[in-house]
Amino acid sequence: MASRITTIGELAACGALQFGDGYRTKRSEHGQEGYRIVRVADVTDDGVSFTGPDFVSEEYSKAIGPKVGQPGDILLTTKGTVGRIAVLPETRDRVVYSPQLCFFRILNSGVVAPRFLRHWFSSPEFWSQAADRMNNTDMAAYINLADIRSLKLTLPEIPEQRAIAEVLGALDDKIAANTKRVVIADKLARSLTRRAMDAARTITLSSLATVTMGSSPAGTSFNETGDGTVFYQGVRDFGVRFPTNRVWTTSPVRMALPGDTLLSVRAPVGRVNLATEETCIGRGVASIRSSTRQPFTLFHILKDSPDTWAPFEAEGTVFGSINRGQLESLTIPTVREEDERYLESSLASLEAAISTALQENATLATTRDALLPQLMSGKLRVKDAKKLVSAAV
Repeated sequence: MASRITTIGELAACGALQFGDGYRTKRSEHGQEGYRIVRVADVTDDGVSFTGPDFVSEEYSKAIGPKVGQPGDILLTTKGTVGRIAVLPETRDRVVYSPQLCFFRILNSGVVAPRFLRHWFSSPEFWSQAADRMNNTDMAAYINLADIRSLKLTLPEIPEQRAIAEVLGALDDKIAANTKRVVIADKLARSLTRRAMDAARTITLSSLATVTMGSSPAGTSFNETGDGTVFYQGVRDFGVRFPTNRVWTTSPVRMALPGDTLLSVRAPVGRVNLATEETCIGRGVASIRSSTRQPFTLFHILKDSPDTWAPFEAEGTVFGSINRGQLESLTIPTVREEDERYLESSLASLEAAISTALQENATLATTRDALLPQLMSGKLRVKDAKKLVSAAV
């Protein structure tokens, strides 16, 4: 089918979509309830979170106008971390977007298929133009509304758009289903851990674990080609459960072993991941290794103790941090002795299920990202892509 080249601005002018940046609030407009502000940090690969503390008061609803979020809005981060994409889900919260976000609202799905546009923002066609239009200041990179208006996109006929969106959407749906499984398993693990706690007894971390503080190798040893040992510097590499391999070093110093809890010791203090392989850890990370053969119990105790880390986030003139002495002397909750074996076994089973789901998601995402540019460019026919997707899901 024939495709045409158009722009975001032209699609807005013909009434196919609406787009704009968020509402520029004044501090005096903030309140304890009303319209929750969705910020750049709330837009992640997993969707949109609603954890921000700031609201715009109800009395400013007329000023907010069309910038009130609607389910199905496509969100693009336009400042700082440019290019993260998410779709606003159904939510009980009334939301308004910060000025560092741009929203795209489909008004005529007979011209633009919503899921097609969502995937287009991940395509090379978008990214090559975004890179050319990116502005940089001393503070952050950004892309403005005029640049977004001028973005060109190749728009197939609507049946082809929907077919492409259906193929890629099947992968997204499977990823979403796996992500939901991970969330459910994580909630169950948290519940089991809390129920097994001995409220009458705490213990120092050093009684349960060995602490290894990270130390960064020479910068000249770093590479991104997989040469040497994988290296984690801090929470930048942390994922839902396991870190992402991004940097390697040929001169490792301090090491973590598979099953160790990786703990961020610089702001934000207290974030945790699990090590899946022998890895080098930098100054922003500590390895916490169970000395009681209960690695998953230790992981969940550390993971679900936010009050433990709050004092260290508040210390220091700029960034929170925690040192080895403070870590080892940390008092943490304990598990009742009669529940220890059952809890560790249950957590091990749940963590195995989480690991399987996350590994499958990584494979599905790789498949989707490989198909995306080929489908968008027309180099791969939809019917051929469907065969590949059927095998993957």
